[in-house]
Amino acid sequence: MSGSLSSQQFDSLWWNWTKHLLTLYFPLVSMVFLLTAPHSWYIALLTALIPQGLAFYWDTRGKKEVRSPNPDFPDWPFNLIMFIAAGLQFFNIYLYVEFFATHDFLRLDSLVALLLVGGSSGYSGITLAHEFIHRRSKVYQWVGRSLLVSVFYEHFYTEHLRGHHVKVATPDDPATAKFGENFNSFYFRTVPGQLKSAWAIECKRLHNENQAIMHGSVFYNRVAQGMAAQLLLSIIIVLGFGPVALVMWLLQSQNASQLLEVVNYFEHWGLQRQSKHVQPRDSWDTHAWFTYYGLVGLTRHADHHANPTRPYQHLCTSTESPELPAGYVGMVFLVFFRNRKFRAIMTKTLEESRLGPFRDADIAMPR
Repeated sequence: MSGSLSSQQFDSLWWNWTKHLLTLYFPLVSMVFLLTAPHSWYIALLTALIPQGLAFYWDTRGKKEVRSPNPDFPDWPFNLIMFIAAGLQFFNIYLYVEFFATHDFLRLDSLVALLLVGGSSGYSGITLAHEFIHRRSKVYQWVGRSLLVSVFYEHFYTEHLRGHHVKVATPDDPATAKFGENFNSFYFRTVPGQLKSAWAIECKRLHNENQAIMHGSVFYNRVAQGMAAQLLLSIIIVLGFGPVALVMWLLQSQNASQLLEVVNYFEHWGLQRQSKHVQPRDSWDTHAWFTYYGLVGLTRHADHHANPTRPYQHLCTSTESPELPAGYVGMVFLVFFRNRKFRAIMTKTLEESRLGPFRDADIAMPR
């Protein structure tokens, strides 16, 4: 920040910061639900439908956010939101496993708790982890890795930073969806592919050419460290809260990581890099207001790839990248429930923008 803020700048900062409090939306909904359990069936059902319905409406019918950030805004208020949201993620995981240790499992409450916490862990927990691991500070990176442990996906730390960001929009990147690829095909390819890639990256760093598990460097292998941390957390949960709580924690982790992979799926779907360095046209952007303020600036994904360490509140929009038909919440529903329509819309946009396989020649649209 250069100098002190004027009164007008302070008012702008306060208003901008207040809108970014939407980052707390999903974790607060989950926390309130868990703290007030048990519920009658209709309260549980309404809690499952109304918050998600509002988020979907805001993300598909709401206004767009294309304004450039003010470079004079200080970072600490926005970092504070990140730490509060991270604290809520850890607290919700505790409340969640305690819920299954103390409440009747055979209730609608149990299913709603799984959907809410898994959704919050995906929309908020992993999104926050992504922001934390991109910071230069080791403290921030450790918080990010801990958030990933809470959803049993710590290898994302290694693969995303040193795999995806290097190989994005190329055939060598398991997190880039191919043109015409449906989500199920992508999901069952990318999950083992990313884990394998992360292990190979760490083995190469530690000069373990054979990628052997029983190697002297395994204690320094970050993927192995993450697996050990996840195993330790699993043991703590099963001993402290019981086997049902462990199974439900693993299910919410799978729910959260699947949401992450849906995002990975549409963020680069069908794009093909033409240069050594990543360009704005190698990522899909969206200008949805709710996604920008509620999901830590994820709408500006092209600028994120160009400037990976840039804090979310300083990311800029891109005029070169193709635009998604909705915000991230809307895109999740489109990918899950209308995948054929998703692929048709994305293909049409690529064709009109002369991107992906349409950069050099026309090809038939997938059916």
